[in-house]
Amino acid sequence: MAKNDTLKTASVLAFERKLDPSDALMYAGDWEQRDNAQDWQSIPIRTKSVRGTISNRLKAKDQDPAKLDAAIENPNLQTVDVATLPSDTDTLMARFTLRVLGGAGKPSACNNADYQAKLSETVKGYVSSQGFTELAKRYAYNLANGRFLWRNRMGAEQVEVRINLVEQGQATKSWTFDALNLSLRGFEAPQAARSSLDELAARIHDGLSGERHVLLEVVAFARIGEGQEVFPSQELILDRSRGDKSKTLYQVNEIAGIHSQKLGNAIRTIDTWYPLEEGEDLGPIAVEPYGSVTTQGRAYRQPKQKADFYSLLDGWIIKDQVPTVEQQHFVMATLIRGGVFGEAG
Repeated sequence: MAKNDTLKTASVLAFERKLDPSDALMYAGDWEQRDNAQDWQSIPIRTKSVRGTISNRLKAKDQDPAKLDAAIENPNLQTVDVATLPSDTDTLMARFTLRVLGGAGKPSACNNADYQAKLSETVKGYVSSQGFTELAKRYAYNLANGRFLWRNRMGAEQVEVRINLVEQGQATKSWTFDALNLSLRGFEAPQAARSSLDELAARIHDGLSGERHVLLEVVAFARIGEGQEVFPSQELILDRSRGDKSKTLYQVNEIAGIHSQKLGNAIRTIDTWYPLEEGEDLGPIAVEPYGSVTTQGRAYRQPKQKADFYSLLDGWIIKDQVPTVEQQHFVMATLIRGGVFGEAG
């Protein structure tokens, strides 16, 4: 193995994600019929056209009363996709599967044998000293609290999450959680849920450590009210022609759905180890190399603070600067997230 003073970051370095969710499909039914969910109807995407009003902030030159009246006379016509529960059902069901894969920290591509050997040694040291217990606990918590429902969780009267361990096509173990009793701001579970959460976390730990094949079926029920709107993922359309829809929703075989990437983002929203300014209390953010939170237009892990993934990884591998335990968790969670992390030539 090369000495540390000559060891360089691999120019080709990639990791496959180890938490691999499917897309979630959305169905409608009655809350009291959750045990017969196999008979629930799928939720379709439909289109409607609306006549909106001018409500955007105007430039100073356009704030003249005459110009504003003229602008308001022109309707703001929009064609959008929508998804709603039928008028006679009150509950949304979202269902997906999650594979938990072993080999965390082992690159799928690396063109530097010395670097790969040192990386392997470092990962083994982390697994030996820390294991995947803390990460598995947080992943399990984010499944149980229904964070992956995103806007569909907000304002729901009741939310129940059922998780099945699937082996050879059969559910061999099941857990049920009252999602609204589990906070989105931390990872402290109420006493009533701890036993089930510990069992679920143990299965996720087994999958990450490669001890067994782990496939989870996740089914969430959100009681939101008859005929209420639900929120599938929105498609990113890069080239919209004039007159095209202003909002396009995701669907799979004419069933409303949530992107697997959006589910993965919610499951890995476990990073509470990022630097915070005094008085800030953001709560967990998704594991990202720079701590990116796009809704705020901010990166919470800045390279100048040596808090980003690359600074921590290079310090750990190249310079033998072992991060704190919390930052070790973050580095491993980023490797579990997967991505291309090679150093550009």
